[in-house]
Amino acid sequence: MCGRFSFSTSPKKIQEHFGDIETGENLRMNFNVAPTQYSYVITDKDPHKLSYFRWGLVPHWSKDAKNAARLINARMEGIASKPSFRVPIRKRRCLIIADSFYEWKKENGKKIPFRILPKKDQLLVMGGIWDVWYKNEEPMSTFSIITTPPNKEVAPIHNRMPLIFTKKREWGRWLSELHIDQVLELMDTSPDGILRKYQVSDRVNSVRNNGIELHREIGGQGSLFD
Repeated sequence: MCGRFSFSTSPKKIQEHFGDIETGENLRMNFNVAPTQYSYVITDKDPHKLSYFRWGLVPHWSKDAKNAARLINARMEGIASKPSFRVPIRKRRCLIIADSFYEWKKENGKKIPFRILPKKDQLLVMGGIWDVWYKNEEPMSTFSIITTPPNKEVAPIHNRMPLIFTKKREWGRWLSELHIDQVLELMDTSPDGILRKYQVSDRVNSVRNNGIELHREIGGQGSLFD
């Protein structure tokens, strides 16, 4: 699964990656994005605008939002038939913008946190789905990150990873109108060699901690798997 990620970038860098996109001048940095918190996405509905959605999909037909924290991820396997995902994967897709994600490796009874990010100085662009749920006529827009089996870099740490798009043509196709068969063809494990990783402080375990120090490398265990 993907249970935490980081958004720390600038409007300029987003515009360098995506071109003509409305970002606003002041972006909210979050070095420890957790389920039910808000973060930035680009949707198929507004592909030229950075939107601010809540993490944890709440299907439009839900009676309440209690299960939002349980729907932060959507496994690519069977996504087209799952009740919560089958409409969004066809009609409401998005790109989740980040600089990295965190994953924990179990070792000697402990969970060791790692930061995982692109090898090159690029944004991390994850594939997702979104929906809008209404409470008393007030809309709440939410998203879920699609997950895949792991690539070579992630496999020693965890058995799942986010769906990651590295090419602009993939971003455009994901946000375009496609038949479900074409959508499913876009979902696959990321190629080996595009990511790097390193151990970070267990301060990332608590959502109360949120600062640039969470990006700091410690321990050196990441080099064992690079």
